[in-house]
Amino acid sequence: MLTRLRRWPVSARMLVSALVLVTLVLPLAGALLAWNFRQTVNDSFDERLLSFLNVVIAGIEFDPQTGELTPGPQLGDPRFDRVYSGWYWQVNDHEGRRITSRSLWDERLPVISGRGPDWANTPGPAGQALRLVERDVQLPAFEGWLSVSVAADLSEVEAQVAHFNRLLSISLTTLGGLLLLMIGLQIRWGLAPLRRLERDLRAMEAGQARSLESDLPKELARLAEAMNQVLIRDEVLIERGRTAAGNLAHALKTPVSVLTTLSDQLPEQQKSAFRTELARIDEAVRHHLARASAAGPAALGRVDLADTLEPVVSALTTLAQRRGVVLESALGVEEPVRFEQQDLQEIAGNLLENAINWAASRVTFLVAMEAGGLLVRVDDDGPGLSDEQIEQALTRGTRLDETRAGSGLGLAIVKELVELYGGVLDLSRSPSGGLRASARFPG
Repeated sequence: MLTRLRRWPVSARMLVSALVLVTLVLPLAGALLAWNFRQTVNDSFDERLLSFLNVVIAGIEFDPQTGELTPGPQLGDPRFDRVYSGWYWQVNDHEGRRITSRSLWDERLPVISGRGPDWANTPGPAGQALRLVERDVQLPAFEGWLSVSVAADLSEVEAQVAHFNRLLSISLTTLGGLLLLMIGLQIRWGLAPLRRLERDLRAMEAGQARSLESDLPKELARLAEAMNQVLIRDEVLIERGRTAAGNLAHALKTPVSVLTTLSDQLPEQQKSAFRTELARIDEAVRHHLARASAAGPAALGRVDLADTLEPVVSALTTLAQRRGVVLESALGVEEPVRFEQQDLQEIAGNLLENAINWAASRVTFLVAMEAGGLLVRVDDDGPGLSDEQIEQALTRGTRLDETRAGSGLGLAIVKELVELYGGVLDLSRSPSGGLRASARFPG
């Protein structure tokens, strides 16, 4: 699990982090805003109730002659006159007498002990949830205390809170979506230079560029310049290695040939041992030369296929004529291919030389573009190979016929080079009866 997380793209990490932040912060902020709004609405509601209570208290009149309490003028709110409207007032004296608003009808509000103002939530008529405030007061010429209370239905408060919460949820959801969208755009814009750097690397890999562009933000520009320096140094080192390997091979070629000729003058027993050691030297030279060739350049270029293979085909056509073999070639690729020139010549040369060595009369050489990429194919009409011999032929240094010249490195070298370019070398029976060697490279 941790390994998979380590491989997450940077953009995915940043987007998930932003998503977690938004999903945590916005609900928390929403809950805090909703709580503050509810407190504000409740405080405002309580203030209105207290104002109505003071108005009711100010309007109460007591007649000493009749001993009756009478309410003052109307409060100015018709809801106190509408039955079960949710807005009520009530006045109680110590003898149990009450005067109430018309809206209470035959219901009564509970009495809260204390001088007040006291607050309480209580059930009311028609199943209403009421907010009640009560205060005890004394009037001139009235013995005892009067308990005055005002109550109102909390559904109004709940409706305001619910409406605010709906608007808040919609607003925060919209804000969260916009934040994620803007963060996504910010991430895309911020990582754009990295995508440009990746495209430059892909272009270098495809042979369309030789170096990375440095027209990047300061941090990435320094990185691109450092990578360019490394690539240039590696290319120089690889080229030096190839040159040294080639020089070494050419330097040893003549002495080995001279020693091979001189070995003919030796007795048969010594000549055999001498030639065995010379063959080992020749094999070692070709082996290390092939490894140097297979190292590959730092950045592949695109080469013209006809121009690259023409010297190889020309030289091997002459060799084929000497051996009485007809070499037919078809180079059906006109556009440049992504290859290093020396590697392409090495692949074609080894395949053709092997086919000419074994062919009875004809060798066919085909280079074409397939749906999957480049195809290099050589057919001969020789004896062919069995499945076991095919496996042996791809093993470095294995010679299937000791009577023929060669070191047994040809097909093994081709296999290494083909795999270096991500291709596959396939050996099978040719329609002409011999061996078909097919090297397929991805496009």
